[in-house]
Amino acid sequence: MLRLVIASLLASGVIDEAPAPPPPVPLIYDTDMGNDVDDALALAVIHALESRGECELLAVTITKDHTLSAPFIDAVNTFYGRGDVPVGAVREGVTKQDSKFTGIAERYPHDLKRGEDAPDATALLREVLAGQADGSVVIAQVGFSTNLARLLDSGPDEHSDLNGRDLAAKKVKLVSIMAGAFKPHNDRPHPEYNVVKDIPAAQQLTTDWPTPIVYSGFEIGLETALPQDSMKFDYRYASPHIIEEAYRHYNNDYHDQPSWDLTSVLYAVRPDRNYFSLSPKGTVTYDDQGITRFAEADNGLHQYLIADPAQRERVREVLSALASQPPDGCVN
Repeated sequence: MLRLVIASLLASGVIDEAPAPPPPVPLIYDTDMGNDVDDALALAVIHALESRGECELLAVTITKDHTLSAPFIDAVNTFYGRGDVPVGAVREGVTKQDSKFTGIAERYPHDLKRGEDAPDATALLREVLAGQADGSVVIAQVGFSTNLARLLDSGPDEHSDLNGRDLAAKKVKLVSIMAGAFKPHNDRPHPEYNVVKDIPAAQQLTTDWPTPIVYSGFEIGLETALPQDSMKFDYRYASPHIIEEAYRHYNNDYHDQPSWDLTSVLYAVRPDRNYFSLSPKGTVTYDDQGITRFAEADNGLHQYLIADPAQRERVREVLSALASQPPDGCVN
């Protein structure tokens, strides 16, 4: 009966038919999974957004060179019902130390047992990009710039006869990056971690990447930290819960969790929801110590996120809800 009433109202013009939703954002997630737990929380946000029909996770590529990073990602993807998402691993990456939390993957179902068994990240990037529509792909880079810099340097292969820069220019719409610091921290310029660990790659990306880049600086993640009560209470629908357990292994106790990587994911998928304001267009550069510089330019390809107090509260709320959203079919 309700359907008939709605159909009658639509036919009479009393109510308008809802507009068709936009297609899902084709998304690549490039992460240094294992160095900080915000990478895991950001991956949970991606799965929540995909469950809502807002994005499609095409692949995850890793810039941390540790054998357990890829298995952990595969376990998270499997936990959320998407264990078939391809995972690519960096070779000869810049951080090889053990992680506080990726080892918990052994307690959760997954197929990928070692990073060495994953395809090379650069090769996977080329394969995935080649198969997508022109100008459609959004990349959320929340680790080092290693993989994207190597993509720029790559040559033609069996998937595309374009070099890496031309392939990126043809296929990528936007790169949303967690990198840099656009405000002083403790009254001094801050050499942000994702930049400092691979400064040459970060510098190459600012110089050579051919599409727009939006940066989420160090300050944004601090200003929008997830409240610790969310981590305490919002994941209880599953016990154990791979994200909550990773958080506890990384932190040892509960505290507000900076949302660095989550903010780049949120902007990548929902750029028009007024969660953030944008700087003027310009050019980002890094000096040899990893200090961020920004120069306005009308034709610049770079912008960075800004959040006023009201936006910060919105971001905290929405990221807390998305990160803790149950997987499809899991009832709280």
